[in-house]
Amino acid sequence: MAQLYKIKGKDSFIGGPAYYMKKGLGFSWMGILFAVLISVTFGFAFNSVQSNTICAAWDEAFGIDPAILGGIITVLTLLIIFGGIQWIAKVSSIVVPVMASGYILLAVTIVVINIQEIPAVFKLIIGNAFGWEQFAGGGMGAALMQEIKRGLFSNEAGMGSAPNVAATADVSHPVKQGLIQALGVFTDTLVICTYTAFIILFSPTAALSGEVNGVQLTQQALSNEVGNFGTIFVAIAILLFAFSSIIGNYYYGEANIRFITHKRSVLFVYRILVGGMVLFGALSSLDLAWSLADITMGLMALCNLMAIILYDYPHDVR
Repeated sequence: MAQLYKIKGKDSFIGGPAYYMKKGLGFSWMGILFAVLISVTFGFAFNSVQSNTICAAWDEAFGIDPAILGGIITVLTLLIIFGGIQWIAKVSSIVVPVMASGYILLAVTIVVINIQEIPAVFKLIIGNAFGWEQFAGGGMGAALMQEIKRGLFSNEAGMGSAPNVAATADVSHPVKQGLIQALGVFTDTLVICTYTAFIILFSPTAALSGEVNGVQLTQQALSNEVGNFGTIFVAIAILLFAFSSIIGNYYYGEANIRFITHKRSVLFVYRILVGGMVLFGALSSLDLAWSLADITMGLMALCNLMAIILYDYPHDVR
């Protein structure tokens, strides 16, 4: 749909759910609603989570005060989104793929070394999610809900964010881009996230104690396998991944703010608020940051899924 209803911009194609809601469904109001939701979700809520994750990882690895690191990240974010420091984007485009490849290689190596533990890990996963005790106590529903929320954040499938990027691609047929998007979901969820889960569950004591969560849980699990190198590696990788995500999240918001209005004053205020939410995420608790993200991304996904359902109906039914 993003490919079908994209428009030609100054330098590339522009599109996404807001555009196919307006052009494909004829619902301008829905396009504006979605544009507001994605701007809030990615610019505010998701950036809070990314900032919180960076600060937690560096606190675990180097003992750096989240307030200090959060302030630095906020300043860098504002400098970039107000039009400066292009070299950071250039460096990230080179370093981030290298770090991603390094993480996958490290994860595969750890899984191969612990290959004999895989059956026990599957037993642990299935037992804790679908056991009779969990079924009777409502734990099965809670496990599924948690998986849906974290899976949605991880791969964004159905949320309506990826179509903003998919629309910019110049392909011979829309289905080709759809297949690329589906491959991204598969790689993220069934490869990278699964490997991470295996690494954590190879150290079930740390995983199930409840003493740590979030990225610090992954750091501790890697530390058990490869020593302090694992904690430091994850901290550096998270800084690169999450900070590049902060910038990318902002541009999702900016593109949709421009769908609503071209007033520079509105964009100026939005940029300041994005910087404020980056700092807020650094100082807030992990649970609060995730709660905001869960609410906003749920509303965003519902809006996009409703548009997809309506698009499949005949015009007279709409």
